[in-house]
Amino acid sequence: MNFWEKLEKPFFVLAPLADVTDPAFRRVIAKYGKPDVMYTEFVSADGLVRADERGKEILKKDLLYTEEERPIVAQFFTGTSEYMEKAARLAVELGFDGVDINMGCPDRGVEKQGAGAGLIKDFLRAKEMVKAAKRGAGDLPVSVKTRIGYNKNEIEEWLPTLLGEEPAVIILHARTRKEMSKVPAHWDVVKRAVEIRDELGSKTLIVGNGDARDLEHAETLARESGADGVMLARAIFGNPWLFSSLKTNINRDSDTLIYQSENDSEKVSVEEKLKVMIEHTKLFEELLPHKNFAVMKKHYKAYVNGFDGAKELRLKLFEEADTASDVERIVSDYLKTDTN
Repeated sequence: MNFWEKLEKPFFVLAPLADVTDPAFRRVIAKYGKPDVMYTEFVSADGLVRADERGKEILKKDLLYTEEERPIVAQFFTGTSEYMEKAARLAVELGFDGVDINMGCPDRGVEKQGAGAGLIKDFLRAKEMVKAAKRGAGDLPVSVKTRIGYNKNEIEEWLPTLLGEEPAVIILHARTRKEMSKVPAHWDVVKRAVEIRDELGSKTLIVGNGDARDLEHAETLARESGADGVMLARAIFGNPWLFSSLKTNINRDSDTLIYQSENDSEKVSVEEKLKVMIEHTKLFEELLPHKNFAVMKKHYKAYVNGFDGAKELRLKLFEEADTASDVERIVSDYLKTDTN
């Protein structure tokens, strides 16, 4: 049942990003450039347990996935181990391939619940959270996504605490909670984390996260740090082709990976980018009708960038687009003008 053990190393994982890697965008990514592992956005375990039926159904929409997205891991956040156990059990019922505990989110609202990065300040409760997730997950592997510390680097104490509970994987965002994403990721600390894991004889996989620009860069980071895999986050914005070269990767056993094609969205024509943006928008409207359409506009900023007329097209989308039909019309008008 532990799919992680079957992955060739280094493997590449799509990060869970709130209001970004939702079911609509994941479907697009799976179609145009599937990573080795996909994660859902983080979902409130408290809500899944305590909300009324309508509330629960809305939250479950964030857990929608297709077979093409496998292996896919459901990520939950909570400060209550009982709720984590129940959420993990739900992940089993829904057919997920793994369960992840969010121990890194710096959102103050999440931390007030004793969840996310707040768990870094409470080692005992963090351990209980892993135990609870494993009880609920049964045979499914449990992973933990966290940071290297709260106000400072605490990897020497924090990592052994987590390793003691034997999660299948620990994903380390190589910054502290205090640093947010304002400083370069400390990949030297990821390297030290691998050393600590090996010194303790643990079988837990270590995945590094932070500043990976593309797959080639991610492979370099993995090789230099010794990490088993790399999680990529911001590089996916406007670039569902990010992982596309995995389809044509011809040599993972050499010291350096060889890619037959670059995974850079610059290889994709402007017209293709805009057509995929429309496809993405239609899926958002279809799958997530309860969400504010403005969520899509952060994607438009990334899709519509770096080509002639991009600024004007972006402005038009921001000011006039409230539906997928609006987006399709605006893009169609742009393409007609652009080709004349």
